[in-house]
Amino acid sequence: MISACTKSWHFDRNSLMNTPSSETEPTSSPSEEDLPLPCLYTDRLSLYYNSNLALQDVTLSIPKGCITALIGPSGCGKTSFLSCLNRLTDLIPNCKICGQVRLEDLDILHPKTDTVALRRRVGTIFQKPNPFPLSIWKNIAFPLREHGIKDRQRIDEIVEQVLVDVGLWDEVKDRLKSPALRLSGGQKQRLCIARTLALQPEILLMDEPCSALDPITTGIVEDLIVSLRGKYTILIVTHNLAQARRIADYVALFWVKDGSGRLIEVGSVKQIFENPQQPTTEAYISGSRG
Repeated sequence: MISACTKSWHFDRNSLMNTPSSETEPTSSPSEEDLPLPCLYTDRLSLYYNSNLALQDVTLSIPKGCITALIGPSGCGKTSFLSCLNRLTDLIPNCKICGQVRLEDLDILHPKTDTVALRRRVGTIFQKPNPFPLSIWKNIAFPLREHGIKDRQRIDEIVEQVLVDVGLWDEVKDRLKSPALRLSGGQKQRLCIARTLALQPEILLMDEPCSALDPITTGIVEDLIVSLRGKYTILIVTHNLAQARRIADYVALFWVKDGSGRLIEVGSVKQIFENPQQPTTEAYISGSRG
């Protein structure tokens, strides 16, 4: 399991420590001694849908064991960026990726990369909760069996552990055979998170996981996400700037420039919200743009 945010740095700092001459390149201001170890990075990542350039030249390091929030207006490439990180783009016709994506020593975009194994290491939580039309227990047992875990006692142990981890065990332990679709929206989302955690991923990609939830349930899910800090590396797409400020360690701002999504600025949550380096970031954070 991933350790907590480590205050050290042993990677090419140019990926986060850019000194750009214009807003077409991202800025970042954390000092080197404050940067944790990265576990995932992209280098000049570009994404095309047919001939349309959706995402252009994104170079970004993702700090290990931390929560990184991806912010920016709709259509600026945040979700597309997430899809590149575990090759969900393979499922989209006429989608082309250029550049590099690496998970430690794994070249994610290499044609011979095992995408099934990759998606076990890099799990995804979608915007709308999507439990299987099965029982609560089977929602977690099914992917375990698909990945070769057949022992019933072992499956029961994992089911209980991940439901405890997401704060659902006490709520559902007496109705594990009940349909998961009968759960509330917040419970469904936590079940989906538990289902992902059951496969012991290293990275969690969360695409607006609270957008369909009410404020009270959002708070519960946010507390859950914060509780996972240090155990997992988390990337969360959010349009809620207050949410990013509450739960994130690092923030990356995406923006549409010349018709394609660009990474404008990346830094610690404190730096981005209190001392942004780019005019676009300052305008977006203040609410005057976006």
